[in-house]
Amino acid sequence: MSHRTDIVQTLLEALPYIKKFRDETIVIKYGGSAQSSSELKAKFAQDIVMLHTIGIRPVVIHGGGSSITQLLDDLGIESRFVDGQRVTSREAMRIAEMVLSGEINNEIVALLNSQGANAVGISGKDGNFLEAIAKDGGEFGYTGNITHVDNTLLNNIVEDNFVPVIAPIASGGTIGHPGYNINADLAASKIAASIKARKILFLTDTQGVLDKNGNLIRTLDIQETEALKNDGTIHGGMVPKVDACMEAVRGGVKKAHIIDGRLEHSLLLEILTNRGVGTCIEL
Repeated sequence: MSHRTDIVQTLLEALPYIKKFRDETIVIKYGGSAQSSSELKAKFAQDIVMLHTIGIRPVVIHGGGSSITQLLDDLGIESRFVDGQRVTSREAMRIAEMVLSGEINNEIVALLNSQGANAVGISGKDGNFLEAIAKDGGEFGYTGNITHVDNTLLNNIVEDNFVPVIAPIASGGTIGHPGYNINADLAASKIAASIKARKILFLTDTQGVLDKNGNLIRTLDIQETEALKNDGTIHGGMVPKVDACMEAVRGGVKKAHIIDGRLEHSLLLEILTNRGVGTCIEL
């Protein structure tokens, strides 16, 4: 009887959040271990189906940097990075699009559809959804910065009750241009701001933002986040994550969350429970 009571209590705890977020759009940046572990992939798909079923509108943006690097290595093409950011040659751009828009996007769509999610895969080139220019004047080759988001196609997909799965490839804006490889975190923040999403969540391989003693910081505002960057508490790979969070929040998204994608059902725990599981950044 106690186990059954616990189940009911869990459902009752989730109820106000289901009411609060019903018909709201939530953007999810899917990456890290959650994208590479078979078991975590299944849990992620279940979370998306659950959110979609209760009336929340999930939008998924995925990365795939490690898969791009692996295929480039297999083909004998050198991967170059500057300050941790990929330099995308024209040859590497073809591989990036093949991996992101083809292999990974199709895999995620199939995974979600196998669980009943009605997912549709697109890239930023579809419907001129994302337009970009070369990052830092071309220093990073065909790695780009988004200049324009036309969310017409995305809004139509969401309104038709499908789950969009987005590959971070942008149009170059001219005939014959191969397009641009976009950092998935930054693509997610731009997209979330454009569609005025209620929340954006970044699945990572860490608990969230940690203090100098390694303890999880559960809530931050933008001023506090900037201070932690300046004093070195936030450093390394966490910097672009929090930058993407702050960009989304400044663009009108109410809350941005960095959560541990290694934790089973982390999406549901963050969105539908009182305590949540990661770091929340807001104005």
